Amino acid sequence: MLNPNIFREYDIRGVADRDLLSPDIETLGRGIGTYLRRAGVNRLNLARDCRLSGQRLRDALLKGILSTGCDVTDIGCVPTPLLYYSVFHLRAGGGVMITGSHNPADYNGFKVMLGKSTIHGEKIQELPRLIQSGDFVSGEGKVSGADVTAPYVEEVASQFAFERRIKVAVDAGNGAAGPTMRGLLAKLNVDAVELFFEMDGRFPNHHPDPTVEHNLEHLRRAVLEHNAELGIAFDGDGDRIGAVDEHGNVVWGDMLLLIYAREILSRKPGATFIGEVKCSQALYDGIRALGGNPIMYKTGHSLIKAKMKEENAELAGEMSGHMFFADRYYGFDDAMYSACRLIEIVAASGKPLSAQLEGVPRLVSTPEIRLDCPDEMKFSVVERVASHFRSLRPVVEVDGVRVLFDKGWGLVRASNTQPILVMRFEAEEEQLLDDYRREVEQAVRLAL
Repeated sequence: MLNPNIFREYDIRGVADRDLLSPDIETLGRGIGTYLRRAGVNRLNLARDCRLSGQRLRDALLKGILSTGCDVTDIGCVPTPLLYYSVFHLRAGGGVMITGSHNPADYNGFKVMLGKSTIHGEKIQELPRLIQSGDFVSGEGKVSGADVTAPYVEEVASQFAFERRIKVAVDAGNGAAGPTMRGLLAKLNVDAVELFFEMDGRFPNHHPDPTVEHNLEHLRRAVLEHNAELGIAFDGDGDRIGAVDEHGNVVWGDMLLLIYAREILSRKPGATFIGEVKCSQALYDGIRALGGNPIMYKTGHSLIKAKMKEENAELAGEMSGHMFFADRYYGFDDAMYSACRLIEIVAASGKPLSAQLEGVPRLVSTPEIRLDCPDEMKFSVVERVASHFRSLRPVVEVDGVRVLFDKGWGLVRASNTQPILVMRFEAEEEQLLDDYRREVEQAVRLAL
């Protein structure tokens, strides 16, 4: 029996050997196949990342999907962006990516595409209801294989002609992005220092999550040792980018978004960009100062993709390193493509990565602060905090509550995927940061 808790806001996810047992995943395959068949899909693409449970889950899921009469093109062990790309390239009706993303090695999961978008929210919740009913379609689907890595590398590399040779350190974290990125680097005018490009689902060198500073230590050392102009890191399935400058300092997702936005605005005045509620005020102010249209929106890659289409945005991004380029690209989150765009900016400027943030105010901020809070309580706690501050200060309530202070802000939001509250704070100086944090945390304590 499938654990209902594996059906999250954006994907299906759990501990592979506990929550994703093969007979249950075969049933999940029947559910996904039925869902897509009823939406008019007769052929979907299937891929997996390099986690040790991936082959087992692929075999079980494939058996279930084929039993619904849906044909499957298996594109093998590749990064998540190649599954997205394959739906465009092979004109498939949908797709499934088997990936644990940035979660620990014993996790795995599924991202399901209908057309060119991943299903999320209420659409994901239709799957357990369908499975519970047992109302599956039946048939005999066929499976075939396809190589999308070669056309992907050719298409992406053809976009770039760096004006000068640049030295860059790249850490693939033993995740799925390594072999594909190696193919890209071979076609580009770069001097690359490769770290952990061999796929190994045990992730023996460090966990592949570039939002955790500790995981960037190898990259920092490589940048300094080899005198590189920047360093780039990927998560386990290659859809999130991390970066460090030539001094080994981390450049977080919101500042990467600002660097990309500056370049796009030089070609497309007035362009629209989407960030999320955890992003620095310097991002929104910086885009506005250049004549761009910044929009603050909810956290979550599926939500942001939908908002991009609605606003006709050129680019969207998250603190987590998901970057969605509609400018010159397809609009999905692809860390390898994002890496090429960052190298292109540094190469064209003649200056290292740190120089791309010249003139941006130096603000102080906290990392994400996570506070355990039961799922049934977390949204009501946030509402009580919002209610407390509405009469005291300006608030932004696009996703949780972002309290605006004179020289900074504090955020409290409920996680969509875990029983936690997420907080983050930013200010012009340390003392103010402490003051703002103290005031918001006091309100949270009262609301609990």
